[in-house]
Amino acid sequence: MKMSGIVLSASVRQNLLSLQSTAELLATTQNRLATGNKVNSALDNPTNFFTAQGLNNRASDITNLLDSIGNGVQVLQAANTGITSLQKLVDTAKSLASQVLQAPTGYSTKSSTTSATTVGTVANLVDGTNIKSTDTLTIAATGGGTATSITFGASESLDQLNAALAANNVSASLNSAGKLVFTTTNDAASSTLGAVGGTALAFTAVAAAPAPVADAASQTIRANLVSQYNNVIQQITTTSQDSSFNGINLLNGDDLKLTFNETGKSTLNIQGVTFDAAGLGLASLVPGTDFLDSASANATIARISSASNALRTQASTLGSNLSIVQIRQDFSKNLINVLQTGSSNLTLADTNEEAANSQATRQSIAVSALALANQSQASVLQLLR
Repeated sequence: MKMSGIVLSASVRQNLLSLQSTAELLATTQNRLATGNKVNSALDNPTNFFTAQGLNNRASDITNLLDSIGNGVQVLQAANTGITSLQKLVDTAKSLASQVLQAPTGYSTKSSTTSATTVGTVANLVDGTNIKSTDTLTIAATGGGTATSITFGASESLDQLNAALAANNVSASLNSAGKLVFTTTNDAASSTLGAVGGTALAFTAVAAAPAPVADAASQTIRANLVSQYNNVIQQITTTSQDSSFNGINLLNGDDLKLTFNETGKSTLNIQGVTFDAAGLGLASLVPGTDFLDSASANATIARISSASNALRTQASTLGSNLSIVQIRQDFSKNLINVLQTGSSNLTLADTNEEAANSQATRQSIAVSALALANQSQASVLQLLR
């Protein structure tokens, strides 16, 4: 025998529907409290869901770029550390070269020659006989200087003569016999005085100047300075080669490219330099050839000064690039926070509100259930009547 279906009254059905709806609302509220999100899928709110997803994706892409930006900062820091050390080494090399200028001349006797005859006084070398007005004095180039050719006027003091001889690394003095003595200056102490001649009687029969006589003790000091200098030059090269981070060395010819946004359109290209000894224009010296006189030391000091200027310029460039990278790094961090906050605003649930909803929903369920029970009791009473 087939049992007929149970027929629910309209009021019961209405209470049942209300109870089901309230239970569904409770489940939604509990899910929001459990996940912390009011939008967990596209079904909850398609616009907010996909907008938040796009914001989170961009934040994730920029977060990944932060790693390479951080590495870039360290590459720049390594290069800056290298330049600081290179500057100290260059200063040390300059100090060694400067010691040559303070050391003894290096020669017990410099190259020198004496005029064939006496001349005038310190105030006026033109005596009218051995040196007359319009007479000339010539001295060949000495120690890389400029060859001398002087035409005497009616008056020529010793100071004026020395001023004209300075460019040729030669100095003149009067000896006790009243003759002019021509000697190489300290800058060209290792050189032989150029041939002296001219139309004046005092210079027509001047003997060729002998080579300078080296001072063994002084040259030993200078050779030791050369050895110390060469050690510093070697350290300049190795320091430059060691200034790398993660395989990139901006002081050894490598370049660095940093990307700041997810599209790859915002970039910074940092050109590297070669700052080993050769790249800085510095080279090892040769004992017995270099640092023999002041001219050699001054030439080395000039090259060192040029290298120092190059280091300072590059340090300024690196500092500027490092500042840019750090600013962009901070910008990216702040932008990630903005993107994630925007995404959260679209999807996060208000836990206070949801907790209140949960409590209210439970109360509503209780009320609906009680109403159904009351209706059931009323139905039974109606049957008994």
